[in-house]
Amino acid sequence: MRPRTVLIQPNGENWVAGKEDVTRLANIMPPHGLMMLAACLERRGFPCSILDTFAHPATPAETVREALADSPALVGFTATTASFLAGVDLARAIKAQRPGVKILFGGVHATSLWPRLLAEYPAIDFIAVGEGEGTLLDLVEAGLEPGAGIPGLAHRAGDGQVCYGGPRPLMKDLDALPFPSYDKLKGFPKAYPLPLFSYPRAPATTLITSRGCPFTCSYCDRSVFGSSFRAHSPEYLLDHLQFLRTRYGIRHVSIYDDNFTLRPERVAAFCEGLMASGLRMTFNCIGRAKSLDGPTLKLMKRAGCWMINLGVESGDQEVLAKHRSGSDAEALDRAIRDAKAAGIRVKGLFMMGFPGETEDSIRKTIDFCMAKDFDEVNLTKFTPFPGAPVYAAAKASGRFEEDWNKMNCVNFVYVAEGFTRERLEYWYAQFYRTYYRRPQTLWRFASMTWKTPDSFLRFLRHLPKLMAVRTMMDQAVNEKS
Repeated sequence: MRPRTVLIQPNGENWVAGKEDVTRLANIMPPHGLMMLAACLERRGFPCSILDTFAHPATPAETVREALADSPALVGFTATTASFLAGVDLARAIKAQRPGVKILFGGVHATSLWPRLLAEYPAIDFIAVGEGEGTLLDLVEAGLEPGAGIPGLAHRAGDGQVCYGGPRPLMKDLDALPFPSYDKLKGFPKAYPLPLFSYPRAPATTLITSRGCPFTCSYCDRSVFGSSFRAHSPEYLLDHLQFLRTRYGIRHVSIYDDNFTLRPERVAAFCEGLMASGLRMTFNCIGRAKSLDGPTLKLMKRAGCWMINLGVESGDQEVLAKHRSGSDAEALDRAIRDAKAAGIRVKGLFMMGFPGETEDSIRKTIDFCMAKDFDEVNLTKFTPFPGAPVYAAAKASGRFEEDWNKMNCVNFVYVAEGFTRERLEYWYAQFYRTYYRRPQTLWRFASMTWKTPDSFLRFLRHLPKLMAVRTMMDQAVNEKS
């Protein structure tokens, strides 16, 4: 009998430390990495299941009991920095009950720190360094005995020494991959709502269409997918959408790539194909301003683009020049203007707390945000993740509290020189208060009543908890102003 694998997404700290976690009210993203691993395993005839404890919270004891119910030979974890320690706790509990079960970790955090993690966490038997599909398949094909070495696999040998099979070449043809195993997710798609007000119709889901990034922003970790850009073909994507529509009734997809618009010819072929398909599905995407122009945005709108997310990060060009690759204020202005003219909603993505940032640069960011015609904004707290270029520099400047549980972009774990954490919290709350109390912003969200009724009903259902977040921000401003 072929060995069974259980893949787990642990539920780490996903909100402000000490506050009630409200992240599930607004957004639960399917674990695409685990879904693809499961699809690859089953295509080779290896039984597999997925436990997503973020979408379906459970006690550690309940998770361990469910994980061991089918007597797996291997339990694999994908873990962000903030969820890694929760994953290790589950691994220890699994080992305590079934010492013979092998434990595998993968993902960005594990790839970035694999020598340290194997040395410090004896519950971990294997780490998939980089892209995991080929590494996992080779491991299970070898009966969980890596022998002389498997490319991309780090493990602890019998004598306790750490062994590494060397880097695995990046996958060249992403179209060779199967569709992710959505059927392994309990309650899909209803259990995986998109962010509030980010979609016109339900059911909806997220989609990842490419891997890798050619840019060199200081805060991004490219250790898993590398710096080359690889993408599914438009034909693969259209077949994928047809599958989602037929099997699950999906009517909207949020394309989660960092660089969906990097190749305009690919975007054009996708849009033309979507219009010709008759699927009548809408989509969101993330775009870089330099790769967008008026004709492309008009075509995207005709094909069903409902919203585009544009990375802004900061309104201070000096800060951008230090941290964001290829920043161009003029291109951003043009992209916002052209997207709005095409009838596409625009969401601005910002970040606060960069090394070298000052209160004056934060004021410039707020002024920039208010001056642009954003339909929505999102502000994250700068976090120096392991593997990102700025990680080492962050330890040498400012104050860096490297508490992995808090490294989730909603806690200020890094405090730049000249700031206190309290002052950063003040400006963070001030940013949101300034934007969301404007009459035009309030009107735009009122219009969501008829533009995205499913989101509006979710908003009303969870209004008391969401208002508690607003109260928390108001207190931050009032106490620290």
